[in-house]
Amino acid sequence: MSDNLLDEKHMSDKVLEDTTCFKEHKDANRDCQNTGCRYWINCDSSNNCTMIAADKGPMTLQEIGDIFGVTRMRICQIEKSVLKKLCSRTIDLSDL
Repeated sequence: MSDNLLDEKHMSDKVLEDTTCFKEHKDANRDCQNTGCRYWINCDSSNNCTMIAADKGPMTLQEIGDIFGVTRMRICQIEKSVLKKLCSRTIDLSDL
């Protein structure tokens, strides 16, 4: 391997190491190692990134629970809680 290719690989590794952007990890198919990132999860199938997991499309409650290490029932409870909060904060468009 030439020195130029080695330098490019080192630069690529450095960018991936210092980034919190899921696109670079998804494009390179490399797991994120930045455990301080707000989107980091311990899930190899999603490159350790919730954004990549969400980008895969609709999932069952069981699949989501498997990613986060909780039961599908707990995911259901969280979903209901979030929907209740969202509904209570919506503005009635007829008031505008």
